Amino acid sequence: MKDKIKHVFFDLDHTLWDFDKNSALTFKKIFELNSLDINLSTFLEAYEPINFKYWKLYREEQVTKEALRYGRLKDAFDAIKVEVEDDVINHLSDAYIDYLTTFNHLFDGTIDILDYLRDKYQLHIITNGFEEAQERKMHNANIREYFETITNSEMVGVKKPNPKIFNFALDSAKASPEQSVMIGDSLEADIEGAHNIGMETIYFDYKNLNNSNGYNRITSLKSLENYL
Repeated sequence: MKDKIKHVFFDLDHTLWDFDKNSALTFKKIFELNSLDINLSTFLEAYEPINFKYWKLYREEQVTKEALRYGRLKDAFDAIKVEVEDDVINHLSDAYIDYLTTFNHLFDGTIDILDYLRDKYQLHIITNGFEEAQERKMHNANIREYFETITNSEMVGVKKPNPKIFNFALDSAKASPEQSVMIGDSLEADIEGAHNIGMETIYFDYKNLNNSNGYNRITSLKSLENYL
């Protein structure tokens, strides 16, 4: 892989930017600001699989951005049997997006691996995250400068694993699939999507689930040095 790759494409959330940690800190903040006496651990235990489900529906064009933002909170509060008025949920939804980018924890080794790669390859981002949030995340975490192109699902009109977003990203980077590798945490959205258009792939199994389906797999970003 080292010899033929010229372009390295990263997913952002759950790959470089530690979404789980930053999201938990955001909920703690907005619950405190709105005087909501909710056990954070109990809420997150319910919220995280619900959020995962809504993002899958969003990727598949079955829910809108607005439905995702409201539904994941409403369903989580219902799951833990806490009654929250709709206007409060809508306010929390907006506050969550506003405060999420004020926390900017990266996965261990993110800066080191980007420094290691930047002189050898052109680096890029392909993300399904909301455009307004993703740019702020990268700027606030001081990693925006590493990437030559940023491809967001909202600018393309489709989401990973749709081949259109990968082809758009390749065109923007003036890259061919054969010279490109995609690194991400989602087997469906990142790895299978990129593989299906001929890109090399490296699955970031940060939870160490050991479910790589035969794809190249790492459990730490430093391990990319074994491939690149």
